Amino acid sequence: MITTNQFKNGTHIEVDVATFNSLDFQNVKPGMGGAFVRTTLRRLPDGAVLDKTFRAGEKFRPIRTETRRMQFLYTDGTDAHFMDLESYEQLSLPEDSVAEPLQWIVPNEEIELLYVDEEPTDVQVPSAVELAVTETEPGVRGDTASGGGEKAATLESGVAVRVPLFVNVGDRVRVDTRSGAYVSRA
Repeated sequence: MITTNQFKNGTHIEVDVATFNSLDFQNVKPGMGGAFVRTTLRRLPDGAVLDKTFRAGEKFRPIRTETRRMQFLYTDGTDAHFMDLESYEQLSLPEDSVAEPLQWIVPNEEIELLYVDEEPTDVQVPSAVELAVTETEPGVRGDTASGGGEKAATLESGVAVRVPLFVNVGDRVRVDTRSGAYVSRA
């Protein structure tokens, strides 16, 4: 069993017969009364984010998780298809359940697939990725790094981000996957 004292960001627990991923937690010790833990949890089957409060020391069943190296093959409109790099077996997940991380991945890229209790559930993406710019307004003489200003750009994975004026088509840029913000040129 795992207690609220052992919570960490990313811990998977079972609450009310559903599996949750701990996104954030805060231990609260009020002046009067017992201590408690405020948490932000993401329900794995549907991705709903909930705020829950637990008494300090409350116990939960820990969930066994592991990541496996996979290759993202393609999406067909309903499912996202992956291939295990060791056994070459293919599997698919509903595209809407992994749509958020898939926007940062191009076909044939190696990724880590999260398994929760031996079931594939989510795609793990790094905190920042490098992608090529496929569409943006052309740069104009005088557009410098210190000049300020931004323009819209579409990356090779299809995601739209804001980039500085000096970035052109074909440039590789580094983007933060948590916020979608431009970090630097690669």
